[in-house]
Amino acid sequence: MTDFLPGTDGRKRVYLMRHGEVSYFDGDGRGRNPDEVTLTDAGQAQARAMAELLAEIPFHRAVHTGLPRSRQTLELVLNGRAVEPEEHAGLRELRPGRLVQLTPEALDAEFVYGLERAAEPGARFAGGEAYGEAEARMTGAFQAILASPGWSRLLLVAHDGTNRMLLGWVTGGGLASLGAFEQDPGCLNIVDVDIVGGRVVRKLIKALNLTPANLVKRGNYMTSLEQIFRLGRS
Repeated sequence: MTDFLPGTDGRKRVYLMRHGEVSYFDGDGRGRNPDEVTLTDAGQAQARAMAELLAEIPFHRAVHTGLPRSRQTLELVLNGRAVEPEEHAGLRELRPGRLVQLTPEALDAEFVYGLERAAEPGARFAGGEAYGEAEARMTGAFQAILASPGWSRLLLVAHDGTNRMLLGWVTGGGLASLGAFEQDPGCLNIVDVDIVGGRVVRKLIKALNLTPANLVKRGNYMTSLEQIFRLGRS
């Protein structure tokens, strides 16, 4: 196995997933600890559908963020393959502030529309991590993985915010582009990166926000964040 895709001089491919569906609220509408939530039955089904879709892709590496929902999704997609899962905490989701102090209206403003303000000076995610600091953390971790030798096809299971950051880096749109990259639960993006002399010289998107069970997004008219923070609390 070479470090690069067949027929290319320096191209690697990343199969970038968002974890499957989870529930961030209990039956009474109270928030759960996002670091502890696991996949719902629907989320497990999404991961199994992705496993079927990617069954013939020969992954050389498989990376998750260490959070249960990311690790669980990756394990279901690998479906017993002889690929050792790797944890990269630098790719974990954006860290919010103390959500218990926010009213439902404030939650809506911070989560459903907050990404659209990410490029503003000093902007923070729901009063927590600064978007600029998160971008540096996530893209730095991603570039370190890209530069590492010994692989040409990588499965990476991360999060809504993480994926938006990485796609913003790929396109050059940066923080101003975060709100445009919808990432439905269990979705797949395919990113190719050309590396010459250890340096990234070209970045390409081959596919974006693919969901095997609903490729044409039939009936899916809400954003992923609207689904979480509006439907999830109802």
